[in-house]
Amino acid sequence: MTLLSRVFGLLRDIVIATYFGATGGTDAFLVAFKIPNFMRRLFGEGAFSQAFVPVFSEYREKRDKAALQDLVNHVAGSLGGFLFALSALGMLFAPAVVYLFAPGFASNADQLHLTADLLRITFPYIFFIALVAFAGGILNSFHQFAVPAFTPVLLNISLIASVFLLAPYFDEPLMGLAWGVAIAGLIQLLIQFPSLIKLGLMPVPKFKRGHAGVKKIIKLMIPAIIGSSVAQINLLLDTIIASFLITGSVTWLYYSDRLLEFPLGVLGIAIATVILPALSRQHARESSEQFNQTLNWALRLVTLITIPACIGLFILATPILSSLFEYGKFTANDTYFASLSLMAYMLGLPAFIFIKILAPGYYARQDTRTPVRIGIIAMVSNMVMNIALVVPMVMLDYEAPHVGLALATSASAYINALLLYRGLYRNGVFRPQAGWGAWIFRIIIASTAMAAVIFWLNPGAIQWTLWQPVERIANLALIIGAGAVVYFVLLWFQGLRPDQLKKQS
Repeated sequence: MTLLSRVFGLLRDIVIATYFGATGGTDAFLVAFKIPNFMRRLFGEGAFSQAFVPVFSEYREKRDKAALQDLVNHVAGSLGGFLFALSALGMLFAPAVVYLFAPGFASNADQLHLTADLLRITFPYIFFIALVAFAGGILNSFHQFAVPAFTPVLLNISLIASVFLLAPYFDEPLMGLAWGVAIAGLIQLLIQFPSLIKLGLMPVPKFKRGHAGVKKIIKLMIPAIIGSSVAQINLLLDTIIASFLITGSVTWLYYSDRLLEFPLGVLGIAIATVILPALSRQHARESSEQFNQTLNWALRLVTLITIPACIGLFILATPILSSLFEYGKFTANDTYFASLSLMAYMLGLPAFIFIKILAPGYYARQDTRTPVRIGIIAMVSNMVMNIALVVPMVMLDYEAPHVGLALATSASAYINALLLYRGLYRNGVFRPQAGWGAWIFRIIIASTAMAAVIFWLNPGAIQWTLWQPVERIANLALIIGAGAVVYFVLLWFQGLRPDQLKKQS
């Protein structure tokens, strides 16, 4: 389902790129969309989910159904009230929020006002989507992953539909996109209700000051806001700095990030979503051996796909961007600049995914403070590297200073991942099981062969621009397919079998 949502996400981005290109207006919409999306990561699937699921799992293991329903009701009341107030304040102070997240827009009054108008429409999305994450946490704890994973598809369908059905009726067509975001939030919430009713856990919002379960979730959530969302905070810092760079920088970084999110979502987020409830139950049962085995299995599985994905997306940055987005108002020049930042992001792909897998090792044990400390270190490192890389690029008049932002984000991700691993290892929570050396060796051999095939089949950047859309897609599919076949055939000849990918019971 996550793969399906990412495919529809690419279709959404193709439509937006084709109809709106990389302009100041597109930059304005992407900032107005990124702000509530960022807060969704903080108060929705990020800190909240990672604090709520372990507590919910503990209640499920040790208490009766009535206590479980009581927890759900009071969390719904507290979370819903907070989100409603947050949405109202965001709409009221939209210009100030835009100035905070994209201060570079202040030099262009029209762009600043447009972004604020768009934000007033998109901001209520946080209210709906954080409640969607709340419902998804309940369903995931009962091993129901399909509906929560499918809901992002609805956002993408809503945005695609809004381009054709809403945008033409506005003087500023981008307003139609903003309404598409707001409508999607409501639909995504409503689709969760049947599954919750079937479980007998449909929330009835209640508020009680000092509810024990809610207090515990809040206590875990406050530090997790920083610890679980460092990557998103880093990306927002990139947006702030990019708003001062040449027009189009925000959009180029956005499309690069979207392609980074594809493997990150399918591999990192999907597997992290599955293992968090399992790790939480194993911790509640004090089963340290199973806890270690689950983390080991998840890391091996993502390594098997992450390494070739990183190499393939790095080599094929220009062909992929050209095949997906270089139509209509998205030009070959946009493809070139976006490909530079995409390659820089791809250098950090393994780290981004390892963070998603290692962080649940802390949250499942209800330790949110350690990731906070690590997150602060990574965030400060990112800010320092942003300045160290971008300022010299601007002073030397380098044509693409936004690449420095992507490089800094990738480097800080490695710092984050390494510190998370070191903490789990030092505390005896995680010990790599035998066989990692042979596992990595197989992947390196197969990835090297795959890279050679992709280089051999890949024509120059100019040829991709000259080809018609069907030719681009066909040739890209051929190259990716050939690379994948070579990779998995080499793994097979080295003795890897599908049964070895299954988690041991």
